Amino acid sequence: MTSLKHFTSNMSFLHLLTLSLLLPTVLSATCTTPKLSSTTPYTTCTPLSSLSAALHYTYHPSNHTLSVAFTATPPSSAGWVAWGINPSGTGMLGGQAFVAYKSPSSSAVTVSTFNLSSYAAISAAPLSFPVYSHSGEFNAADGSFTIYAAVKSDGGKVNHIWQVGPGVTKGVPDKHAINAANLQSKATIDVTTGVAADSGASSSSAVDLGLKKRNVGYFFLCLSLFFVYFCS
Repeated sequence: MTSLKHFTSNMSFLHLLTLSLLLPTVLSATCTTPKLSSTTPYTTCTPLSSLSAALHYTYHPSNHTLSVAFTATPPSSAGWVAWGINPSGTGMLGGQAFVAYKSPSSSAVTVSTFNLSSYAAISAAPLSFPVYSHSGEFNAADGSFTIYAAVKSDGGKVNHIWQVGPGVTKGVPDKHAINAANLQSKATIDVTTGVAADSGASSSSAVDLGLKKRNVGYFFLCLSLFFVYFCS
């Protein structure tokens, strides 16, 4: 009977230990807002600090690939949304961006790439880093666009930018507004750890608070495992 009791106790401990090891992964993979139509899982989801935008992403260190799903709503139904990376700075100038908008002839979503080398007139151009895939979709329910992309990345801190605008003329985005939200649409994230390095006070606080809550919960779970095993 004693051996059976110890066996049952050990098995319970192993089950709980397995749960504790899986819990951080499950928590980090939880990403429900905004809802994506894609079934691709993303390890991190963060609300961005301006323009009511959000970014889902996963970094794959094995092949140095960053997969993202960026969602935002333009100021008009004929407008555009953009997300990109700035390899050389933290602002818009020098950014390498994906721009999504609806084609006026077919209403299909077009995603073009733009190299923001100057503040003058821009035109579609290849990005300065390898792009493995990109696509876009429009959500008629709330008027938002989502840009899906997979690009080469060495991981670590990435300077990213995002923007929305009112319209598109001959495949080129019209100028966006110069409001505070538009000027603040830039941040730095660590794609390897999933932590926002510099995304504005509200976003950073939300990330820090979430991490603290997760760590506290994980601590109490491990403490419970200790008592279950040694006090049974």
